[in-house]
Amino acid sequence: MDPRLQQAAESGSIDELYDLIDENPYILENIDAVPFSTQKGISPLQLAVNMDQDDFVCRMIWLDGGLARVKGRNSITPFHLLALKGNADLVARSLRKSPECIQDESVDRQNALHLAVMHDRFDVLQVLTGWIQRMSQRDADSIESRVLNNVDIDYNMIARHVLPSDASAIALGKLPSKHIEEKAGTRQSTR
Repeated sequence: MDPRLQQAAESGSIDELYDLIDENPYILENIDAVPFSTQKGISPLQLAVNMDQDDFVCRMIWLDGGLARVKGRNSITPFHLLALKGNADLVARSLRKSPECIQDESVDRQNALHLAVMHDRFDVLQVLTGWIQRMSQRDADSIESRVLNNVDIDYNMIARHVLPSDASAIALGKLPSKHIEEKAGTRQSTR
């Protein structure tokens, strides 16, 4: 990876990003070619998310929505990181540019919905559940079912991480119940 792209991501410099794109219009396409883009196993977009460079992240996603799906260490994507950080606005922007990112899973088989529920990111959870409700692509039912019924590495479904009194339960309760399997128990406290 071009170290200047890493520097631009760290500093959040959109001008540097455009200078690099002017110099090499394919620089963003090359990110996907390398499974682990930096020595730390993160892509420039993941680095920018970690450094809270929201304007830079927004611009990168606008330029190429697929960058939200680039897998880093443990198959964590920038989309996962945005969900973990609770950045509902950038989660929504990522979904608009790359709707498929809602299906991406980490090596622990956790998708963004898992992460939002487990880390009490209610704003992100509202965006994700709203997105699932509004999906209009021809595969919507099967995608909705796969995302909601996904189990993590410990065989926990998303609903298992929710206590009935949680805000998460309220958000999940707004989803069509026909797609949520009745295997969910109660969440055990890990706090």
